[in-house]
Amino acid sequence: MSPVQDPSGTGAEYVVPLRWDGHPDDEVEELGGYLRSLAGLVDVTVVDGSPDADFERHERSWRGSGARHVRPQPWPGRNGKVAGVVTGVLGARHELVVVADDDVRYGPAELRAVLDLLAGADAVRPQNVFRPAPWHARWDTARSLVNRAFGADYPGTIAVRRSVFREMGGYDGDVLFENLQLLRTVAAAGGRVVAASGVYVPRLPPTARHFAGQRVRQAYDDFAQPWRLVLEASWLPLLVLAARRPRRGALAAGAGALAAVAVAEVGRRRHGGRAQYAPTAALWAPLWAAERAVCVWAAVGARARGGVRYAGGRVPHAAKPVAPAGRADRARVSGAAPGSSARPGTAG
Repeated sequence: MSPVQDPSGTGAEYVVPLRWDGHPDDEVEELGGYLRSLAGLVDVTVVDGSPDADFERHERSWRGSGARHVRPQPWPGRNGKVAGVVTGVLGARHELVVVADDDVRYGPAELRAVLDLLAGADAVRPQNVFRPAPWHARWDTARSLVNRAFGADYPGTIAVRRSVFREMGGYDGDVLFENLQLLRTVAAAGGRVVAASGVYVPRLPPTARHFAGQRVRQAYDDFAQPWRLVLEASWLPLLVLAARRPRRGALAAGAGALAAVAVAEVGRRRHGGRAQYAPTAALWAPLWAAERAVCVWAAVGARARGGVRYAGGRVPHAAKPVAPAGRADRARVSGAAPGSSARPGTAG
């Protein structure tokens, strides 16, 4: 495979921030194989905040993969992932940088598509799609489809220009919804953010146990989008009121389920999504909506107790407003240009 380069003819950087504590050997080896495949396309940096014993195990396993393996530098805030992102982007050897969670699996086509878009933007947010898709991944896919229906989803990967990132001074590490915080900071600095919802990047599904542990944390992200918090918090009281009149309640619940499916189907059909999502994908939306109706109130309770639990502590802020600075009058968030979608490569 030939290296993936930015349009100026130079290389690009791929940054993986992670913190693993006792991950199984087969997962460590699988990621090493992925890093090895990437290293033939772009320069790769793993910013590893794992405990010492795990860091050393990773160092041995990934030696020879072609990836640079470094420790995160100190960065203020309770979200350790931000320290990894800041270390990786500021230490990148190239202007165009793709930051991706450890479960994201780019192929050459997706990398080229994202880097081509970044040539005319300051940040790019593609669309993740679970490969494979067990039951809990299909459940969580409904959330992505609803997000797509109203705009764009928030993926586990964002591409950014190093010069813009350096100019804006990194971003706030004291938030839970760190990818939204990064995008807000780029826009507030005058950067152009492209929502590339037609570029589908495979992502490995979490375990069912990890999925269950994410429910309240994902609902807590609503505090960064107050209109969404108010809307979703209204669902449970409406269901309770409807249940007091069983016949009308059943009709209301049925209508709500159909509405959820319809909204998710809109998201499935946007940006060529029918080729990526199963025809039954939208049918999971009522389950996701019922989950969110409950979990958003659990998130409200967590906020009253000082924040949602994360990495042994509590994080009070989902995301924070960012005051415009520099070129803020030119800041804008736009969709990808027509024809910018890419066909997925082989899923990991």
